[in-house]
Amino acid sequence: MSNTDQPTETGSAEPQSFLDRLRALLGTFRPHGSLRTDLQEVLGATEPAQEEGEFTPSERKMLRNILHLKDVGIGDIMVPRAEIVAVRKDIGLGELLKVFVSAGHSRLVVYDDTLDDPVGMVHIRDLLAVLAAGVMDEADSRLDLGAVDFDRSLEDAGLVRRLLYVPPSMPAVDLLVAMQAARTHLALVIDEYGGTDGLVSIEDVVEEIVGEIEDEHDEAPETLLTRQDDGSFLADARTPLEAAVEVLGPEFASEEALEEVDSLGGLLVMIASRVPVEGEVIALPGGFGVEVLEADPRRVKKLRIIPPRPDGAEPAAAPDPA
Repeated sequence: MSNTDQPTETGSAEPQSFLDRLRALLGTFRPHGSLRTDLQEVLGATEPAQEEGEFTPSERKMLRNILHLKDVGIGDIMVPRAEIVAVRKDIGLGELLKVFVSAGHSRLVVYDDTLDDPVGMVHIRDLLAVLAAGVMDEADSRLDLGAVDFDRSLEDAGLVRRLLYVPPSMPAVDLLVAMQAARTHLALVIDEYGGTDGLVSIEDVVEEIVGEIEDEHDEAPETLLTRQDDGSFLADARTPLEAAVEVLGPEFASEEALEEVDSLGGLLVMIASRVPVEGEVIALPGGFGVEVLEADPRRVKKLRIIPPRPDGAEPAAAPDPA
């Protein structure tokens, strides 16, 4: 008789595929289930069946965000066209340095005649390398700023780098893969007519997974709103709505508003159903009022937030312009 070992009952009962083993590990093994569905069920459970060995809250949040990333379009996370800081390709190196300082960015879009004619991007490290090469005196290692030609154009200096061009409908996860393959951290969002619609960086995509990433140069929420002696707050209309809520309290904006718009200016446009005019006061739910200090026909720029009055009366809104 053959002495060949027969498979044990325990061994034959084990899941055979990697997906089956993963489902079994998560405690949701179904022979023909969807791995994505199983993960979503486990991560969405309010009370995990097994506390020990489960994911931490931060891990669960990031895993949920990763699964959701395929449903996030670039148009949902891009910087709108009106807020893009860009430079012409014939700008002088001295002026370019000033723009980098004022913008606080490490990369800027470069265009030809208008923003609808982009030619690439410029990185501040490339600019500093050119300036450093011009000021270094190899003889005695001293800096000679007079040796730098600050009038030399960006294009002549050869500092224009490649830029990705993507549609707003592109899934964020696909953009992340494309950026990794192209070794480029910036992409210009182009509309169906070839015009510039917005801008998205690799940081914008990563923040969809890990949450807001703030560095040493990012302003804290309380610094985005300047408190005045009368109790009101001065703010830029581009201030994130979530940052305003952190300072003013949850009653300043509803959950629906937080889902619909991203900025203070967007909140005003949503409430008024139009772009408010300069000098107008918009009454918000919760007793807050917002006075428009600066605006143009396209957008609100500066505003003053008026907290609720002690008697509970809401600020009166200015009449609609004729």
